[in-house]
Amino acid sequence: MLILGIESSCDETAAAVVEDGRRVRSSVVAGQQEIHEEYGGVVPELASRAHAERITGVVTSAIEKAGCGLDDLDAIAVGHRPGLIGALLVGVSAAKALAWSLDLPLVGVDHVRAHLWAGLLDSDVQLDEAFSALGLVISGGHTAMFRCDSPTKLTKLGGTIDDAVGEAYDKAAAILGLGHPGGPTIDRLAQEIDANDRAVELPVSRLGKESLDFSFSGLKTALLYEVRGVPGPGGVFERTNAALTPERKRDLAASFQRVASKAIVLKMERAIEAMDEKPRAIIVGGGVSANSRIRRELGELAVKHGLKLVLPEMRYCVDNAAMIAGLGHHRLGQGEHDDLTLRASPSMSPIKSGG
Repeated sequence: MLILGIESSCDETAAAVVEDGRRVRSSVVAGQQEIHEEYGGVVPELASRAHAERITGVVTSAIEKAGCGLDDLDAIAVGHRPGLIGALLVGVSAAKALAWSLDLPLVGVDHVRAHLWAGLLDSDVQLDEAFSALGLVISGGHTAMFRCDSPTKLTKLGGTIDDAVGEAYDKAAAILGLGHPGGPTIDRLAQEIDANDRAVELPVSRLGKESLDFSFSGLKTALLYEVRGVPGPGGVFERTNAALTPERKRDLAASFQRVASKAIVLKMERAIEAMDEKPRAIIVGGGVSANSRIRRELGELAVKHGLKLVLPEMRYCVDNAAMIAGLGHHRLGQGEHDDLTLRASPSMSPIKSGG
């Protein structure tokens, strides 16, 4: 079965053709970094306009690279939530038009749930090896843990109460004067040979003793004060980041990354210990799952508890349409699909909470 996936939830216009939910025949992603870089973050109106300009070319390219035609498709899957509403509308409108014109099933897919499928793309991991699992989505917009009984049956265990970890990385990069997006730059600096990840002791947020929620705002603020000093009367800081040497930026980036990773692993370990039944695997997805230290420390956590670690290939860490098509295949296989009333939504699908 061939499914065309379409993704436009934030600043990546993406289309992909996936066979039987796992084999990626093509995956095309058009990023917008050059558009948003000067603003230090994604501008929703500009993102929506870029999606509208690029969506036809991206879909056409995905079909061509897959070596198939529109008539070979069995369904159209689209990420319809959560995300920037204007951006989502572009992808949803394109998917509806294709599904209607080709008389194919339309399958709406939750973008966050799809990130937990990304690690199974082009993978030989069997479903009974991966589920049930402890799932972790870490990205610019989301930081959350789930008990995953199946690819579509999730129970939320915890989430961020303020900044997502990817957002914290971007803000940390801005504080250090490193530009946007911040995650890859901080990771690169932190990996330099002489980087000192204990140059400063930044706080690790634990919240309550049994809390499975995350908080990164305190870490970000502590880094700000380390760089610019504690603000005085009128909120005026003692200095700017212009005084930072390249070596100091490197060490502060490494110190930030050590603590951000520690906070994630700490809550994951708590979740493993709190689950009624030991999971078979840890499944991770989202843009921050590309981070070298987080990947390494989650690997160590999995080994410690005798669990399988399912990480996406680097190309599937970022927002992509292959994960949308992959999870869409699973929904369709369960007899689930949508009609042309499918709506774009800025919020996640309802997911029950539990321990």
